[in-house]
Amino acid sequence: MPVTRAKAMLEYSHDPMFVAGSFMVSLLAAFTGLSLTRGLSALPVFSRKVRVAMAAVALGTGIWSMHFIGMLGLQLPVQVFYDPVTTLLSAMVAILITGLSLLILHFRRRDGRTIVLAGALMGLGVAAMHYLGMSGMAVCRPVYSVFGVVIPVLAATALGILAISIAYGARTRRNTLLGTAVFGAAVVAVHYLAMASTGLVLIDVTQEPPLALTNTALALLVAFAAFGICGSFLLSSATFFAGLQDQTDPPTQDPAGEAPAPTPPLLVPFERHGRTEFIPPQSIAAIRAEGHYTILYAGEDKLFCPWSISKARTRLAQTRFLQAHRSYLVNPDLVTGFERRKDNGVVFFGTTPSLELVPVSRSRLGTLRDSLGL
Repeated sequence: MPVTRAKAMLEYSHDPMFVAGSFMVSLLAAFTGLSLTRGLSALPVFSRKVRVAMAAVALGTGIWSMHFIGMLGLQLPVQVFYDPVTTLLSAMVAILITGLSLLILHFRRRDGRTIVLAGALMGLGVAAMHYLGMSGMAVCRPVYSVFGVVIPVLAATALGILAISIAYGARTRRNTLLGTAVFGAAVVAVHYLAMASTGLVLIDVTQEPPLALTNTALALLVAFAAFGICGSFLLSSATFFAGLQDQTDPPTQDPAGEAPAPTPPLLVPFERHGRTEFIPPQSIAAIRAEGHYTILYAGEDKLFCPWSISKARTRLAQTRFLQAHRSYLVNPDLVTGFERRKDNGVVFFGTTPSLELVPVSRSRLGTLRDSLGL
């Protein structure tokens, strides 16, 4: 029998267990996305794109999962189901807009305007996913007021900017955790703020909801899927705890039971007084091209190195050295100052008397600023 359209708004509430579950999924997605994008400035362009894509899938899927779990926890006097095409489309929108926001953050010069643009786009993506997902409801139809839409959208935009500003203000573990908390809470707050200003009315239906699983089973399935995606990405490309392995993991042993010989430390050669000597990379502030050779700047010394600038770049690829200019490699750990000059910039080395400053070309500004936490 068809159900007669009801003119009155339906009464509804939210299951606290589903609310808590949606919040946990939101936090996990935020932590995964923000962790995966730490340290990208040191990676090649292709690897950066892969990591951004992984972060977009984790964040977008987590945002959508949070919304869907929250909707499954909606307690109504009728059984509700969702149009699969519209629901899938809402998940794709969340992933695509999140990915675009991350691309802006990691492939443009990161300044205040970039952070605001990316944060606003991220927040608008959350809002767009929510309202598109709501349009996929069957049996019930959402009813909105102008202010009931404007206020959640403004809140999503503001909270998105706040979360990105915190997470990208400095790419430290502390900021990642704070950004995770703010972003996770922001997604949940926007969802339930939007629901508080949404009415639901019954519409005419001629079929029973095609559900083979209960809402609880569906919510668990979505949550496990979100945890599986985020967990696998974290395990395959963990960056948050990078650097702790050497302190906590025992040395791997070979089949004979003997620990492998330690890898000799990387040293950079230079010529002085007719003989070849060596210096650790961490003592070098910058390396300058000098024809087919290079000059090393270390403290008060300017040392002649037999490596070419391309060989130095290759040999030091696993260190912190970055190319600031076609003729210079710099060690960000010894940089004491940075100055923007129109389309390029310079870095200063206050503790290296042999070197006053190094120019930074326009194409290298973003990578160098990332390494300096700017």
